[in-house]
Amino acid sequence: MRLKTSLLKEPKHQDVVSCVGWTAADELYSCSDDHQLLRWNPVTSEATRVVKLPEELYPLDLHCFPRGTGAKRQARAESFVLTSSDGKFHLISKLGRVEKSVEAHSGAVLAGRWNYEGTALVTAGEDGQVKIWSKSGMLRSTLAQQGTPVYSVSWAPDSDKVLYTSGKQLIIKPLQPNAKGLQWKAHDGLILKTDWNSVNDLILSAGEDCRYKVWDSFGRVLYNSQPHEYPLTSIAWALDGELFAVGSFNTLRLCDKTGWSYALEKPSTGSIFAISWSMDGTQLAGACGNGHVIFAHVVEQHWKWKNLEITLIKRRTMKVHNVTNDAVDVLEFRDRVIKASLSQGHLVVATSLQCYVFSTKNWNTPLIFDLKEGTVSLILQAERHFLLVDGGGLYLYSYEGRLISSPKYPGLRTDVLNARTVSLSNDTLAVKDKADEKVIYIFEALSGKPLGDGKPLTHTTEIVEIALDQKGLTSERKIAFIDKNRDLFITSVKRFGKEQKIVKIGSMVQSLAWNDSCNILCGIQDSRFTVWYYPNTVYVDKDLLPKTLYEKDATEFSRSAQVVSFEGSRMTLRRADGSLVHLQLPPYAAILHLHAGTARWDRGLRLCRFLKDQTLWACLAAMAVANKDMATAEIAYAAIGEIDKVQYINSIKDLPSKESRLAHMLLFSGNSQEAETLLLQAGLVYQAIQVNINLYNWERALDLAVKHRTHVDTVLAYRQKFLEDFGKKETNQRFLQYAEGLEVDWNKIKAKIEMEIAKERERAAASPAVRTSVTVQQ
Repeated sequence: MRLKTSLLKEPKHQDVVSCVGWTAADELYSCSDDHQLLRWNPVTSEATRVVKLPEELYPLDLHCFPRGTGAKRQARAESFVLTSSDGKFHLISKLGRVEKSVEAHSGAVLAGRWNYEGTALVTAGEDGQVKIWSKSGMLRSTLAQQGTPVYSVSWAPDSDKVLYTSGKQLIIKPLQPNAKGLQWKAHDGLILKTDWNSVNDLILSAGEDCRYKVWDSFGRVLYNSQPHEYPLTSIAWALDGELFAVGSFNTLRLCDKTGWSYALEKPSTGSIFAISWSMDGTQLAGACGNGHVIFAHVVEQHWKWKNLEITLIKRRTMKVHNVTNDAVDVLEFRDRVIKASLSQGHLVVATSLQCYVFSTKNWNTPLIFDLKEGTVSLILQAERHFLLVDGGGLYLYSYEGRLISSPKYPGLRTDVLNARTVSLSNDTLAVKDKADEKVIYIFEALSGKPLGDGKPLTHTTEIVEIALDQKGLTSERKIAFIDKNRDLFITSVKRFGKEQKIVKIGSMVQSLAWNDSCNILCGIQDSRFTVWYYPNTVYVDKDLLPKTLYEKDATEFSRSAQVVSFEGSRMTLRRADGSLVHLQLPPYAAILHLHAGTARWDRGLRLCRFLKDQTLWACLAAMAVANKDMATAEIAYAAIGEIDKVQYINSIKDLPSKESRLAHMLLFSGNSQEAETLLLQAGLVYQAIQVNINLYNWERALDLAVKHRTHVDTVLAYRQKFLEDFGKKETNQRFLQYAEGLEVDWNKIKAKIEMEIAKERERAAASPAVRTSVTVQQ
């Protein structure tokens, strides 16, 4: 990826250009010390003068009014704020009319920024004050006062906090009066520019120490650049948070969100005092010290899938390279390319007006449909359909171009969604809520309606990243997510009424990805690269999970490496320095998933016996228990030395009725509540009571006995024996109450138990279902 820059031969401004801002994807405004406000068309490089500002007005900062979100979203910004050296800020319409001028600070107003909703404006001045203003320019509050000038200011993603500079320090101040702020030393020199992105919640800073840094919102440094030749005078995020640009004297650098540099340009611009990205993130403009306005387009982006590599060679041209036969195709588009995605045998390209869907088997006849809104910010693909996210909402399309659904939820903000907070599978769409970051909304892909009982999935801590598994049945769909503490959890997306079981399967996880062909999960866990061969093990036999992992030392990949893709048996990781590392996994776990999915247990056993790998045996054991194949499970558990579980499986086989065997399989997986419910529904009350006695759930066992008026003496007898074994006396009032005047006769109790077992045998014999000791189908 690189920047393709363009400069006019002669500058249009006669003096230093201090600020630039985009009102639309093809319209830029620039302001200079020559008091001229110019409107630019980047396509034709034409500049027209909008207005000549008063002689005493020297502009310092310009920020366009936000276009809003959802239904209120406008096609282009209609006004902007301009701050100046005379202590005022000016609200100016697109036509150049000064709507309002407000006395704001003593000395120059160095920065002015609208919040993301457009409901408030923050200004920072030479007088060391940070002030919050209403949309119409009325003072709401003075947020901060200090002895040094505030050179830069930025809003937090939720518009509830403000970041500003104080010499070498960065300060985050909440708008609430008594809330605690955050302050830290960020640079060794004066900090000149900051930016805070609403999508990834990361902070940029650049200063006179010639370095730029990337921070998280807690003030922890994520990237510290090498020193440049000159002080860094500008820095800005692209709206989607994937890229940022840094400006200095005759220098323009394009960087990835993690900090490493894609490209370095050395244009003859003098110092670049301000950088502004277009709304679609395809181009940027810079305000130059020599009177020029520099335009730069992001080109040579790459998309790879299997044997195909696609490169954006110009704004409207892509090159397709098939590496197996060296065939090259060139794809031409009518408008400039904004976003693209290559996966699942299809290339989806969003231009400023249309969406193109290519099949990788035929590049000549794409399917084309018009977009409701031009600025597509995200494309996600699944096997059967793909998702487009733009300013208007979420849209699911089939690869034939048919709109399938458009899911909605309260407070939907599409401008903050990215690939880490949205996940798509063949039947499910998951979206992390921005208003409450503990909540994940889960939708049925085909209808766009909330899944299950309609309630969102709620966690105890804020969620950072989510991912849906891609294969298997809809009823078994799982979602994995990482929370703020970097713990990895997994849970099922299908739920009706009952409390969802969310299980932790990893800690200190930086990044994760599901395999595209089977439900294997990989992640970077602290200093280890970990693969969960069968994450569903946590619902089958939690103790077995550590034995189903593949682990590899990840210190060579650096601390903040990210998983880029996990296709087939190959994983691609990106290290902190931007380099890509490819890892090859043994293919056997994927083959085992295939055999288990088609119930070919004999082939699974043959594979495990041939490889003699304990990890594969553990996976096979968990898969067999999940699919109720106890004969295979018995062999697999024996192979990994779990003798107690082999004995329990044998005892399950000897149970007389199908219901009892199913209940004990549920008990084997730790689902005691479900096992009890199953037995009660089948009329096996004694067996349900006995299950609770065996688990020492004395209260529940007594409740069942009293409710069904049977075996109260059995519960009391076992309770008495239990207390005698430990030399204790009964203190529970309920048990004392029912034990009054009751003599425990073990002969009677044993006779009753034998009668219950005989009844169950008779029922099983009379049942038309044929009992098999090999496989019990649910």
